[in-house]
Amino acid sequence: MDKKIMELPVVKKIAEARDLAWVNPKLKPFADVSLEVAMADIEDAEKRLARFAPFIVKCFPETADRGGLIESALTPVPKMQAYVNRVYGSALPGRLLLKQDSHLAIAGSVKARGGIYEVLKHTEDLALEAGLITMEDDYSVLASDECRTFFSQYTIQVGSTGNLGLSIGIASAAVGYKVIVHMSADARQWKKDMLRSHGVKVVEYESDYSEAVKNGRRQSDADPKSYFIDDENSKNLFMGYAVAAKRLRTQLTELDVTVDGDHPLFVYIPCGVGGAPGGVTFGLKELWGDNVHCFFAEPVQAPCMLLGMATGLHNDISVQDVGLTGLTHADGLAVGRPSGFVGKVMEPLLSGEFTLEDKRLYEYMRNLLETEDIFLEPSACAAFEGPVRLLQYEETKAYIKEKGLWDKMDDAVHIAWATGGRLVPEDIREEYKNTYLDQ
Repeated sequence: MDKKIMELPVVKKIAEARDLAWVNPKLKPFADVSLEVAMADIEDAEKRLARFAPFIVKCFPETADRGGLIESALTPVPKMQAYVNRVYGSALPGRLLLKQDSHLAIAGSVKARGGIYEVLKHTEDLALEAGLITMEDDYSVLASDECRTFFSQYTIQVGSTGNLGLSIGIASAAVGYKVIVHMSADARQWKKDMLRSHGVKVVEYESDYSEAVKNGRRQSDADPKSYFIDDENSKNLFMGYAVAAKRLRTQLTELDVTVDGDHPLFVYIPCGVGGAPGGVTFGLKELWGDNVHCFFAEPVQAPCMLLGMATGLHNDISVQDVGLTGLTHADGLAVGRPSGFVGKVMEPLLSGEFTLEDKRLYEYMRNLLETEDIFLEPSACAAFEGPVRLLQYEETKAYIKEKGLWDKMDDAVHIAWATGGRLVPEDIREEYKNTYLDQ
């Protein structure tokens, strides 16, 4: 690694593997931002999901009450807010809400957005080309035996630490594809077992996430009837996540929440390779511009997006390059090298990042369960590092002052974006509840 990179103050702090806050110096006023993606892309994705709604209801009856919409609740968590203010000394003003993508139908994680969307986008492309449907048809016809036979000649492959593999595996199997999920060493056994129960082929690697992706991509490229869902570079995944923002606007209205210059919105999202938090952030900024402030949260041993953005090297640097292990209990965040595509899109949009030790994941998990009776998997609980530490770090306090928000914080809304947890088996939940780390 270049000595100049290692001597950067932020890189030195990252390499120490301790909690930190980083404010993005490349954040721009939204009016000055020019991107290769736009609101029109979000609207296109939203329309596609609407076309597939009858198919989704037919394959996944648990979505019937929402008409085939895969969406999660936005839940006030005042007891959790009072707890963190009292126990952690957070002094967080305004309202704390929980976006429960942890409880999304089908896949039980935020990956149900991007992962399932990209499977459906590929399915639509193949079906239109083969003349199985037109865009005016009822897409539930795609669940017929004839269509399943057609799709069975095709394979979908993906590299994953867990939740993306679950969403793509479950959705692809429902369509009729052959599915291969390339899982890194840190993927949880129960996630591998669940995929196999859906008829998915799971290929296990002793190495990390990047190696699983590289091998999956190579194997897929060798088969003309295989489609690789690329978590590191996929615009389709990104747009599937971005649709969440438009739906969030409706939910905030239902909770009588205003977002404007006097009522700032702060959103905190766990980050692995970057696709899900990046897509959500892009959508939020498209809707609310400078009035929404998005922060990612990553484990101290795997802060790949922070490292890529802080150095400007994006996917040309890994956490191992600065002496970190990439190992973490937050399996969904155990990524050593970030998405270069997402990092570059985030450069003018992301407000900053928090990193946290693994032991905090379990603390926040138990805190939420005790105060609000809501279970999240540990990696999802990284989202709470933002609300807990926003007013404790000098860097983020300076950010609030610079943006002229100090006198508006009482009217602020904070959203912790919960990314997974519903499908965790009961015995694993008990294991998580009783995990205490002394580090």
